[in-house]
Amino acid sequence: MSTRRILAMQEVEKRIPVEFKKNKNQQVSQYYGSKVFGNDAMREFLSEEAYNSIQQSMHQGTTVDRKVADQIAACMKAWAQSHGVTHYTHWFQPLSGATAEKHDGFFEPIEGGRAIERFSGNALVQQEPDASSFPNGGIRNTFEARGYTAWDPTSPAFIWGETLCIPTIFISYTGESLDFKTPLLKSLSALDKAATEVCQSYFDKNVTKVIATLGWEQEYFLIDSALYNIRFDLQQTGRTLFGHAPAKGQQLEDHYWGSIPERVAAFMKDFEYESHLLGIPVRTRHNEVAPAQFECAPIFEEANLAVDHNILLMDIMEKVAIRHNFRVLLHEKPYAGVNGSGKHNNWSLATNTGKNLLSPGKTPKTNLQFLSFFVNTVKAVYEHADLMRASIASANNDHRLGANEAPPAIMSVFLGEQLSKVLDELEKAVHSGKMSPEEKTALKLNIGKIPDILLDNTDRNRTSPFAFTGNKFEFRAVGSSANCGWPMTVLNTIMAEQLIVFKKDVDALMNKKVEKDEAIFQVLKKYIGESKKIRFEGNGYGDAWKAEAKKRGLNNIPTTPGALEAMISKKSLHLFESLGILNHREQEARYEIALETYTKKIQIESRIIADMVDNQIVPAAITYQKVLVDNVSGLKSILSAAEFKKAADTQLNLIKEISERVTIIKKAADDMTEERKKANNLDSAKKQAHAYCEKVKPFFEVIRYNVDKLENIVNDATWPLPKYREMLYLR
Repeated sequence: MSTRRILAMQEVEKRIPVEFKKNKNQQVSQYYGSKVFGNDAMREFLSEEAYNSIQQSMHQGTTVDRKVADQIAACMKAWAQSHGVTHYTHWFQPLSGATAEKHDGFFEPIEGGRAIERFSGNALVQQEPDASSFPNGGIRNTFEARGYTAWDPTSPAFIWGETLCIPTIFISYTGESLDFKTPLLKSLSALDKAATEVCQSYFDKNVTKVIATLGWEQEYFLIDSALYNIRFDLQQTGRTLFGHAPAKGQQLEDHYWGSIPERVAAFMKDFEYESHLLGIPVRTRHNEVAPAQFECAPIFEEANLAVDHNILLMDIMEKVAIRHNFRVLLHEKPYAGVNGSGKHNNWSLATNTGKNLLSPGKTPKTNLQFLSFFVNTVKAVYEHADLMRASIASANNDHRLGANEAPPAIMSVFLGEQLSKVLDELEKAVHSGKMSPEEKTALKLNIGKIPDILLDNTDRNRTSPFAFTGNKFEFRAVGSSANCGWPMTVLNTIMAEQLIVFKKDVDALMNKKVEKDEAIFQVLKKYIGESKKIRFEGNGYGDAWKAEAKKRGLNNIPTTPGALEAMISKKSLHLFESLGILNHREQEARYEIALETYTKKIQIESRIIADMVDNQIVPAAITYQKVLVDNVSGLKSILSAAEFKKAADTQLNLIKEISERVTIIKKAADDMTEERKKANNLDSAKKQAHAYCEKVKPFFEVIRYNVDKLENIVNDATWPLPKYREMLYLR
């Protein structure tokens, strides 16, 4: 074993559980949200005028007056300082995929060499980061640096460390959005407007607001810090570029929901504590399928807040893990041969009257409302399946989609046997005669079946990328490292568009004197028939589904460069612009950024592979090969020719195999480097992304296969990298 690897393993063996002491004897309810400038803190610190203003802004989308903003800022500062805070930052989500923050102190120099603490409304409402230094897709040139962050009052400020963090949007000087939050907020507003109009027009005039709710499930791996620190590939890419599968992986299915290791449990309690202080309602934790893989999940929240909480939680997890001598791996596929990680997005719609619009009701009227939103969701996904695929496309997620632990790259919707049967019956239903709307509704829906569906008769199909699970849809294809704001923006936007079309279609029939319920039924029947191709109840992992999907005309887009094309189709550009979510320039910029991000990630992996081949793998193989050669030479001097041939054959075969594999590896690495150079000289982001996908990336598997074979040949003392059997089993 290399010296670094020996020292790392010795460090791992010394690990002892970190005792969790913070508020150990307190109930979560006693400190939950204490580091959030939420409703209780606002009531305590704000004047009635300021409190009412911010509440109106949060719930009705009104603008906070600058004079009132000064009051809010002063009170927010006072609250933060009561918690020992010294700095503030505008906390935003640029298109890099991470969060961004610049910390400024509250103090301000005054005459006489003194200083005072000050935080103005202007500093709260707006700041000016460098818009050219973040991914912008060509919207801002290097010399056009100005951009703005603007306060989002709908997501409360919070304290992280000694800093007051103010959630903000990020836009360019010319007004284009450069972040994930801005289009998400616009999509939520568009969905609210469209869904509220449908509710008021046909079902319940008391509904004045509809919100999208989101409950994410975050999967992740843990690895000992000592081992992480000597895996160059993990540090730079988030995944192991080499590594032979261990004899025992996940095949015994003994890790899933098993007893949580003591060290891991201490880490979980610690990051849950930090999360609860920040009002993140994490409640569930368990072992996942793969060794060293785990999952946490919160209670549902309003979608914008849920997205903020998820991206914040990932930051918390990474920081807390270091305290426990772990590193968190959020990559979708950190280890080959075992399950990867997703971030299942559970999405639904809720009204201000307390109704879940995707929950079946107990009366014909409420079930008609449920079916309207349910069928329109299916129709929306059918109309924009390729855009949904594009929303979860990334270099990381390409490793996961279509494997045996993740949904395929074909978009489909799973409804469950009972609901599929209800829709099939509704599609075929033909009724006439003098019946009341209530009677027609009851007859057409075969109403007795609907309430039972909620829990007992709706199975979960883990092979489906978009599945109905009782009172919500689960978008399972979202990757674990992704900002779920973009997939949610797409889902909200396509649903808003579909509800607008639905209302137009129903109103058109009503204008022809068709009764309201009958008009709704006719439109729903039409939608059910039109969107039937997207519904699939079987095994999404099987090759039979690929063939069936092709017959249905559903696209199978396995790689990111191809999937991203849907972002700039005429249909998608019109969708986002017509609803005021993103203009053409903003959408095309996002497409460019996504392509560039893909290219850069594959480029980095390619360079690291070549580096590791030249500096670790080949030298280790040659070192061991020399040991074998020296041993064979020694045998020749002490054995007869017959004895030597018999004794040396195995070692000679190993020497030959090492030579052959080293030759293959080195040639492939050199050829890969040449292809990378060619790709770098191409003149567009699209051409470069496709070249990296089709010309550079194929070398990865060739090199990996042969490196992993060498790992099994070279003795453990010489092999330089920690092995899967060491990394996947936490001590």
